[in-house]
Amino acid sequence: MSLSDLSSYTISPERGFLCAHDAARVVLEGVLGEGRDIALRLPEILPTGKVREVLRDRLPQFAPEDAMTLGEAEATMAMVHYSFLVQSYIWGAAEPVSSLPETLAVPIVALADRLGQQPLLQYSGYVLDNWGMMDSARPIALDNIFMIQKFAGGTDEAWFVLIHVAIEAKAGEVLALFGQLIEAAAASDANQARNLLEQMATIWAEINAIFDRMPEQCDPYIYFRRVRPYIHGWKDNPALKDGLVYEGVARFGGAPQVFRGQTGSQSSIVPSMDALLGVGHAADPLRAYLDELHIYRPPAHRRFIDDVRTQSTLRDFVSQDRSKGLVDAYNATIQSVADFRSRHLEYAASYIHKQGGRSAGNDTEVGTGGTPFMKYLKKHRDETAAMLLTA
Repeated sequence: MSLSDLSSYTISPERGFLCAHDAARVVLEGVLGEGRDIALRLPEILPTGKVREVLRDRLPQFAPEDAMTLGEAEATMAMVHYSFLVQSYIWGAAEPVSSLPETLAVPIVALADRLGQQPLLQYSGYVLDNWGMMDSARPIALDNIFMIQKFAGGTDEAWFVLIHVAIEAKAGEVLALFGQLIEAAAASDANQARNLLEQMATIWAEINAIFDRMPEQCDPYIYFRRVRPYIHGWKDNPALKDGLVYEGVARFGGAPQVFRGQTGSQSSIVPSMDALLGVGHAADPLRAYLDELHIYRPPAHRRFIDDVRTQSTLRDFVSQDRSKGLVDAYNATIQSVADFRSRHLEYAASYIHKQGGRSAGNDTEVGTGGTPFMKYLKKHRDETAAMLLTA
């Protein structure tokens, strides 16, 4: 499949990996509509400390076969709302619970099956499919987007998510160059490859500038205590070391299940860049973790990364050509991604690692995906920077 045809991977230059539909206008009816209405009230319900009682008493029964009849936009939006309900049920009180009631377990598994994903909150439901535009005639930018589904609500929570939305949109311009760049490398066209890499590095500077704005309206203290507690999973999380029972889901047979929590590492941007640029990671627990995260991405995005990895000969071409202009352009792009990873590491330190007052499941040493994140992020950054070439 041609990588120039982004639409076949549900990607566009304007939106990148963000959903193609207008999520704020998706209508959910019947049982799913009732679930959505309750989900949108989570900022009111969670502070009461009674979220589990409310969800047990008010959520209607859902027939799993109904999920398979949903259109893509409806299934995706229902997944957003129900994944927030699931996370709120597990993490919305002082101590987590290890069993999910049938009225939540059955729909989240059915929706995950419909979409080819996992039955909990993932980056796609937290970011890619969870935003709307104030004015659809204007670009996707921080002054024109809003977060649809929230946990506690508030500026810090929304800003954290919307920074990621803005980054994903800007990355679409980078993704639009992939096909041309892979073709230029295959044709040994150094001038075209250099031009495209220079464009990429320029766009990445804009992506990094967006990322730099995180502290403007998302405070580390608020993030750690009011945003992060809800987005953990139940794999490698000491608070749910045995996993989670999905009641009423026959194929699980009552056995606890373990899934990794929502994490920015589930974004497809950097893995796509790694695949394009030929950035590899050593065979160690980090590599195994990165490979495992692949199943938490939407299927079409997985295909894109896999196809880029299979088709790109860019690094080999640049290594063989060795012309200074081409090597400089390649290195500028590598450095831009390394800079992004460095900033991620800095935020992880200030927003998580240096915070005290941890609560059940919200550990300063373990990421929402269930890993010792400081060690892994440092290794990500260092392995990227080590890929710089000499002319």
